[in-house]
Amino acid sequence: MKAVVMVDYGDPTVLQEQELAKPELKETEALVDMYVTTINSGDYLFLSGGFRDIVPLQLPHVLGIEIAGVVREIGEKVTMVKPGDRVIGLTAVGGGYADEVAIDEKALAAIPPMLSFEETVALSGVGLTAWQALFQYGQLKPGHRILIHAGAGAVGHIAVQLAKQHGAYVVATARSDNHEFVRQLGADEVIDYVANDFTRAVSPVDLVLDMVRDGGETERKSYEVLKDGGKLLSLVSPGIGQKPIIRGIEALFVRVAPNGSDWASLIRLVKEQKLKVHIDRIFPFSAEGAAEAHRSSAAGGKKGQMLMAWNR
Repeated sequence: MKAVVMVDYGDPTVLQEQELAKPELKETEALVDMYVTTINSGDYLFLSGGFRDIVPLQLPHVLGIEIAGVVREIGEKVTMVKPGDRVIGLTAVGGGYADEVAIDEKALAAIPPMLSFEETVALSGVGLTAWQALFQYGQLKPGHRILIHAGAGAVGHIAVQLAKQHGAYVVATARSDNHEFVRQLGADEVIDYVANDFTRAVSPVDLVLDMVRDGGETERKSYEVLKDGGKLLSLVSPGIGQKPIIRGIEALFVRVAPNGSDWASLIRLVKEQKLKVHIDRIFPFSAEGAAEAHRSSAAGGKKGQMLMAWNR
């Protein structure tokens, strides 16, 4: 099978196409023919070495945390899915940048009939990330003030909608050409992070959700706008929890876990047309497509989620 692998840690130039053996199927796993995957922030951190000290990889490594496809085969103890089922899934450290992936049945969920592969996988990981960041890690309450960095991005555009629906006052950062998009999502204030220093434009907030890959500059500045005892939630700084506590501010790295109840809540909101997922761009499955997708994602300024799709 064809796979896109990282042959070393680094930038997208280390991504290569290789022919790999078909995955060996364990008794509790399903073999899924891949249709769509996402360009996930976790994939970026694995590629760049951001997770190197936490989860060292055996190279070459197949990226791809979020998957969507059709079950082809199942292990002898699998009972939750069957061949022909449309499914999404979350892998532990990757495997989705390949024609086929073997994944435990407990990490899979059925794709709702009214949603496409693209819509579902675009929502799955970022939806769970936003949900768990806001409500599990952040303990967001109605009336809280929250600053969401990169409010037009994959996680950001979902987080803005969820926070607003929960009764929070939402401040988001975005490029000027994305301001109207973020306002339509429900943001009360939108700040141009290119032209303005957000620390001078934001009144004190209870929570900050940070997913900006800028070497920690946004993270450091975010402390300036947090109230005493507030929470700084990071998707990009795994070691943030080990840093000294400042003014009682709790700094947490958000680790997302598959959760059927959370996923059901997201799907309910989609069915009720209270939550919309926006797909920015779909890249072809290839080393070139993956590299271009990672470069585009790192450049910022996107609206919603970026995907990579197979020609099936």
